[in-house]
Amino acid sequence: MQSYRDIEFRLKKSARKTTSIYIERDGTITVLAPEPYDMGEIEQILEAKRSWIYRSLAEWEDLNRTRVEREFVNGEGFPYLGSTYRLQIAKNATRDLTLKNGYFILKHSTLADARSKFIDFYKEKAKQRLPKLVDENAEKMGLSPSAIRVLDLKNRWASCSSDRTLNFHWRCMMTPLSALEYIVVHELAHLRYSNHTPDFWNAVEKILPDYQQAKGWLRLYGAGLEL
Repeated sequence: MQSYRDIEFRLKKSARKTTSIYIERDGTITVLAPEPYDMGEIEQILEAKRSWIYRSLAEWEDLNRTRVEREFVNGEGFPYLGSTYRLQIAKNATRDLTLKNGYFILKHSTLADARSKFIDFYKEKAKQRLPKLVDENAEKMGLSPSAIRVLDLKNRWASCSSDRTLNFHWRCMMTPLSALEYIVVHELAHLRYSNHTPDFWNAVEKILPDYQQAKGWLRLYGAGLEL
């Protein structure tokens, strides 16, 4: 960790030519900057963004009061595409984890590995749904990502790599479809605009005129989408 006055931040290399600041989902501040690092320029940006950083950290503290602790027990609720489904642990289940008749059904013998079974479920569903959703919106925006990957992105919903690969966190599959589409369009827009400029948001709004609703949903409830 580095520090500038009262701001502690993590400095990471960026493939882009500009410097960006992010508040991660764990509340840490990340500065993405091109190498070689110009610490003077980074400090100037931190100073200019001081009010935004304070405001974003205050919002993060409010959001994380909604964080949910889930247990792998009968009756616990787990989200999928914005709906919550109760867990049933069954000794006679034929598959490790399925979503059937409004319930997540977990094979009792896999209980010790339940978290990874849920992650596998979300990853599988993401790989099934995301390519079509990306293709549909990419065509509308006149864009062509090189590939789609489903990963554990730690504190981000998605990211756009310098090779035009779109990366999505498996937790995206916990969100409503409207929020999922917003995440997709947001990252597609980054293929054309590296930063959140007015042109960037105009590109998002052109595809999703009500994107603010989905963005607001993620801000309010995203912290609770954990395993």
